[in-house]
Amino acid sequence: MPGRFGDAADIMARALELAARGIGLVEPNPTVGAVLVDDERNLIGEGWHQRFGGPHAEIEAIISAGDRARGATLFVTLEPCCHQGKTGPCTEAIIKAGIRKVVVALRDPFPEVDGKGIDRLRSHGIDVEVGLLASEAAHLAAPFLKLVTTARPWVHAKWAMSLDGKIATRSGDSRWISNEASRAIVHRLRGRMDAIVVGAATAFQDDPLLTARPPGPRVATRIVVDSQARLPLTSQLVQTAREAPLLIAASTTAPNSNVRGLEERGAEVLLFPPLDAAPDAVNLDALLQELGRRHFTNVLVEGGARLLGSFFDAGHVDEAHVFVAPKIIGGAAAPPPLAGVGISEMRLAATLENIVIERVGDNVYINGRRPV
Repeated sequence: MPGRFGDAADIMARALELAARGIGLVEPNPTVGAVLVDDERNLIGEGWHQRFGGPHAEIEAIISAGDRARGATLFVTLEPCCHQGKTGPCTEAIIKAGIRKVVVALRDPFPEVDGKGIDRLRSHGIDVEVGLLASEAAHLAAPFLKLVTTARPWVHAKWAMSLDGKIATRSGDSRWISNEASRAIVHRLRGRMDAIVVGAATAFQDDPLLTARPPGPRVATRIVVDSQARLPLTSQLVQTAREAPLLIAASTTAPNSNVRGLEERGAEVLLFPPLDAAPDAVNLDALLQELGRRHFTNVLVEGGARLLGSFFDAGHVDEAHVFVAPKIIGGAAAPPPLAGVGISEMRLAATLENIVIERVGDNVYINGRRPV
């Protein structure tokens, strides 16, 4: 933990570092970090939003500083709230603590805040600056920002592939393309998701559990996009439906007997009207609307190729997690990671930014986001 900071950007960077500790623990709330310093930029208190329903970052920092908060400067990654939610308004705690100045990285677009927190502080004579490391704060808060502004979750796409771009052999065998260390990263990803989504073919072929092992901070709802609700009642997903949530996204054309069988074993079946252009497919837009209504913040789509291709074709994917193994599979019948329609011209190709490339044993992990 730092004692004295070099400049204001260093202080906000520390607040962002603290905020990241809340990933997977605070959703659908945003991850937020806060740092209190004196006039010489000495650290006198800090905190972060540690769990949903718990004290916000500003409160943690004020408690940490105690009486030293009076006259101090607060750096916070997101605009302080000014409304009564599960906790009291942070603006009132800041005013009561006698904080002299507040530096905010990013304005909060949540309708009950959205500039009102800043106005409340200024109305009490507190100096407020906005915008320091705003892009870094927006990157960290991106899933929350998308949920608030579009009522849709942040969609992660994940796949593991060989050097020649295959996710399985021509017979469908895919265990294992990636190594154990890469699979451990995937389990950590699962552990901070609100939902994990696969297509019917993947559920039938692989008979997965779709749980995080070891468990993470969240228990994801396991979702199978299965238009006719044909998921076998003997599958691991159905057999564990009373232990971890299982949701079947199906079409209204699904047989009633299939729906009843799944529901009787603890699965939730959501029926969506079929699309005119694709009567055998589930309306992914409607599914994402429903997940947003449930305040799901992060959703991980794990495959297969048809489902991943459909998500990409519709422009629903926000972030990609790709694992490349030094294996060559070959064969025209071996599936690629993305099916669907795809693009007609290279200039239309989706590009990623904020790329992170990591060596994971003999695998390479590539993580990036589509431009907002």
